[in-house]
Amino acid sequence: MEFNFASRLDSFEEGIFATLNDKKNELVKAGRKVYNMSVGTPDFKPSQHIMDAVSEAASKPENYKYALADLPELLDAVSNHYAERYGVKGIRHEEIMSIYGSQEGMAHIAMAICDPGDVVLVPNPGYPVFTAGPFLCGAKVETYDLHPENNFLIEFDKIPEEQARRAKMMIVSYPLNPVCVTAPDSFYEELITFAKKYNIIILHDNAYSDIIYGGRVGKSFLSFRGARDVGVEFYSLSKSYNYTGARMSFVVGNQAVIDKFKNVRSQIDYGIFLPVQYGAIAALTGPQDAVKAQCEEYDRRNHALSEGLTSIGWKVPLSQGTMFSWAQIPEGFANSNEFVMELMEKTGLIVTPGSSFGSLGEGFVRFALVLDVPTIQEAVRSVKESGILNSRM
Repeated sequence: MEFNFASRLDSFEEGIFATLNDKKNELVKAGRKVYNMSVGTPDFKPSQHIMDAVSEAASKPENYKYALADLPELLDAVSNHYAERYGVKGIRHEEIMSIYGSQEGMAHIAMAICDPGDVVLVPNPGYPVFTAGPFLCGAKVETYDLHPENNFLIEFDKIPEEQARRAKMMIVSYPLNPVCVTAPDSFYEELITFAKKYNIIILHDNAYSDIIYGGRVGKSFLSFRGARDVGVEFYSLSKSYNYTGARMSFVVGNQAVIDKFKNVRSQIDYGIFLPVQYGAIAALTGPQDAVKAQCEEYDRRNHALSEGLTSIGWKVPLSQGTMFSWAQIPEGFANSNEFVMELMEKTGLIVTPGSSFGSLGEGFVRFALVLDVPTIQEAVRSVKESGILNSRM
């Protein structure tokens, strides 16, 4: 029997991570040492008090029922955290909702906002789900270009007037994965003005505000005047608290957007598993020392990678934020895919080609800072000894 499947899936090829993983397995089987810096899975453990909270809650049979809604204590924890961490006071329960991780939320929120054919603006380069979510919901995805010459910040005056007027939703994220830059306060003020002028709903993905370097301060989009009038923010516990597998994130901000998204979610799930909610409460209300210490360790890795590779002839800028680093490929290579495969074969170092993040990612690669400093230094030596940086000169 021959099946016919949804034609929309024709736009999705096998993910680059699957291809890289297959090649990695080949190298390991051959006895090669690999340095996997392709996937952004934190190598840190959750704090003990978070795991204890999950464990205790999981030992109680009553916590295995449908949650149906977010615990009031969880909503209080989010509101208080925003007040203490970002100075955003007075967030009401009605302005908060949980989601199964920001990736899932981004994949579904357009169902609450867009009708088929509505225009959604997404960054190029940008994280793939920014495009995939609206596309799967039938929206028309149009990109705004981010260039290194402008520190990968949005150039609002370069967005065509006609495109801005047609846009219903715009996805923004700083610090931005994959390009690893932060945005100044003036940027957010300009963003809010732009959104109000064209009546665009803003979705700000704030996954990395606790992983910022060089004396910069991680902020929330909602801390800027008028932000709650124009949109919402996605806030994740995955990277700050290493709560990745628990899939615990929040949408915070404009109540009208929250209400509509809750309506969508009520059709497809019965709430976050209660032990996961209790773990999130522990994360947000407990000691934050580990979050700061983790950021410092990421920064040590950031420096080890940048300074190490730059010293052997591959200029890798210091990341401004996120658990990643972003760099142009060395001269002489035709494209990022070709370079990544040759780099892996010759050195064992696995990184992600920038083309995976949009057409303007071509010519770049992304490193995930998921190896400790000694291992990064070992990887740098492997690159140096391989001669790959001199092979195309």
